[in-house]
Amino acid sequence: MQYTLRQLAYLVAVADHGSVTAAANALYTSQPGISSAISQLEDQFGLQFFIRHHAKGVSLTPAGQSFVAAARNLLAHAEELSQHATDLSQSLRGKLELGCFSTIAPIFLPRLMAQLRSDYPDIAVQLREGDTEQLQRSLLSGETELALLYDLDLSPQLFRHKLRTQQPYAVLPANHPLARAGAVSLIDLAEEPMVLLDLPHSREYFLSVFRQHGLEARVAHRTVSFEMARGLVAAGCGFALLHLKPNTAVSYAGDPLVYLPIVEDVPSLDIVLAWPAELRLTRRAEAFVTLCERGMGLLG
Repeated sequence: MQYTLRQLAYLVAVADHGSVTAAANALYTSQPGISSAISQLEDQFGLQFFIRHHAKGVSLTPAGQSFVAAARNLLAHAEELSQHATDLSQSLRGKLELGCFSTIAPIFLPRLMAQLRSDYPDIAVQLREGDTEQLQRSLLSGETELALLYDLDLSPQLFRHKLRTQQPYAVLPANHPLARAGAVSLIDLAEEPMVLLDLPHSREYFLSVFRQHGLEARVAHRTVSFEMARGLVAAGCGFALLHLKPNTAVSYAGDPLVYLPIVEDVPSLDIVLAWPAELRLTRRAEAFVTLCERGMGLLG
């Protein structure tokens, strides 16, 4: 069944104004256009809405009275839907579905979210933490609108907005012999046991750092937890390669750590905000993008 909201609006306008001429004047449109729309509705539904009075306008038939009442209700709901769509896309209030890579979240998000709450108190963030695969799925399925993560093996269906670049570093226990130097070589690290941050894509990246220089890492321990990796290193179980540096150089257990740059040329990673390339961001999401642009360079 095909009819338009404009046809219904024309019908209601004629009922309200009592004539096609008056309705056309009120709507700044042509009389033939309104007459044609009403005729199309009458033909489609098999109803007569008006009794036409020569030079005296029109009056509603009983069927017309009932139909116009239903049309008013439908037009009111359509207006509510339009307003709801405007609120969803343009309002700086409501829910923002945000994803964040699990190791990035505790270092950057608390301050960013505190600033968001200060600048836009009516925006409520629904946060999903996860690894690269989980975040990509949630973006492409529409469960999240934005995700803060590394630009590492991301789908071409995602748009990437670069925020900052992170260079990998080595973390060692403070009492390790290699910790006394100002930097450390991959050649020396390849002889030591490695604590691998075992997250999808991350694990491949960290192992590739060695392989690009013809070396193989000796993986002794695997963990999906950033803090567990730091804790194992601090306890003397090996070294780790990481990207983000907490503002503390001790593990949860209080054991000291040393962060060292790597001598060799190693690939950096960009931290990006990603969203589906075909997606038009809401104003809430745009506000968060702007906030990240201001804040990410000042944090960490």
